Amino acid sequence: MRTLIQPGPTHPERIESYEGRGRRLEFSLQAGASLNDALTQPLLTAGMQCAALVFEGGALGPFSYVMPGPPDGPNHVAYFSAPCSPHGETVVEIANATFGWRDDVPFVHCHGAWIEQGTQRRGGHMLPHETIVARATTVHAWAVSDVVVRAEPDEETNFTLFHPTPNAAVAYAGDRTIVARIRPNEDITLAIEAIARRHQMHNAIVRGSLGSLIGARFTNGTNVADHATEVLVRSGHVHNGEAVLDMLVVDMQGHLHEGRLVRCDNPVCITFELVLGIA
Repeated sequence: MRTLIQPGPTHPERIESYEGRGRRLEFSLQAGASLNDALTQPLLTAGMQCAALVFEGGALGPFSYVMPGPPDGPNHVAYFSAPCSPHGETVVEIANATFGWRDDVPFVHCHGAWIEQGTQRRGGHMLPHETIVARATTVHAWAVSDVVVRAEPDEETNFTLFHPTPNAAVAYAGDRTIVARIRPNEDITLAIEAIARRHQMHNAIVRGSLGSLIGARFTNGTNVADHATEVLVRSGHVHNGEAVLDMLVVDMQGHLHEGRLVRCDNPVCITFELVLGIA
């Protein structure tokens, strides 16, 4: 399986995962607000500390994003393109986001696919503070109060990355929900299966998860050769302990690829943020 040598020491714990009680919430993005505020404020009002979110439709403008890119030097194995800001409104096809905390303020990490200027289908990493909601749409969130996700410096990759930790807050009533972070060079399918075994959740649904892979290999025989990709899970589940993932993959040119991932041949590039819920 493909691997990348990260610039820092390999962390001995390849998977971090914690169980909480999850609530499903639905709300509308507020037109005129930044994407970060529109996604986080309803969750804060509900007393949540982390969440996986999915939204489809609506429009953004102004809108800024970056694509996966080559290394910027010896400090990273991959980096980002320069920011892109298409003119006019950009229509969202699908976006997944992780809600957590960075520098003690609410923050979302968001990947998506969209249509620029009515014609061009693109994808990448949305910049949440620079992006404004132009037209509202419904957000589906799977939120947890007794696990918190925080962005902290990661020595292995030299990035500031989200990771979960237990939260002392009183848990709301809800379903068993696993919040996890998977480190580089771990096959994403096998890692999800390991998390399911660890928490004895042998049948589960993947909720609004995202991250990066070293290229991508699909069961229909197509491959993405770029060493760095940004990805989101369109649908995924664990059935009798075996995981299946249907993934949207963005290459280094912003082009989109999609389909079911090959098991044992899709390693994480930098990080993968995962939420598992009861099937």
